[in-house]
Amino acid sequence: MHFASDFVSLSRVPEKPKPKRRSGCPVSVSLEILGDRWSLLIIRDVMVRGFRTFKEFEQSGEGIATNILADRLQKLETAGILIAETEQEDARRINYRLTEKGIGLAPVLLELLIWGARHERTGLPPAAVEVMAKNRNALLREVRRRWRERDPRPLQVEGRWVWP
Repeated sequence: MHFASDFVSLSRVPEKPKPKRRSGCPVSVSLEILGDRWSLLIIRDVMVRGFRTFKEFEQSGEGIATNILADRLQKLETAGILIAETEQEDARRINYRLTEKGIGLAPVLLELLIWGARHERTGLPPAAVEVMAKNRNALLREVRRRWRERDPRPLQVEGRWVWP
């Protein structure tokens, strides 16, 4: 025989509400996550420049305010694009790393880079743009390899591309 008090009532923890979308259009949904001024630059800095820490992002030269940076890092983490990991040597430091979802943006960033350099005045020499355009698949394989193997070497150092 069981009494009602024998059963513990577990209140269901409410799931985080799914964000309301303007539409079901994949471009619109993507822009809701990545369409601000800073998110893709943060992703670029992780993917291309090898940045990992708040301080590195802050000192990237883009002029992002610290409150905006903190907000964007949190949004990218919530969206599953970045993961924050405690540094092994110093547990007070947080390193950001792309998730599989985040590394999936590599082709998008490469195409934005090529498009921007071909159609606007940038600091990237035209010859370098054409090498990247011609070797898209090799460059994307290298980006994914470095991510998969946690290779910390950046693809770009002080504006100079350093990939094979």
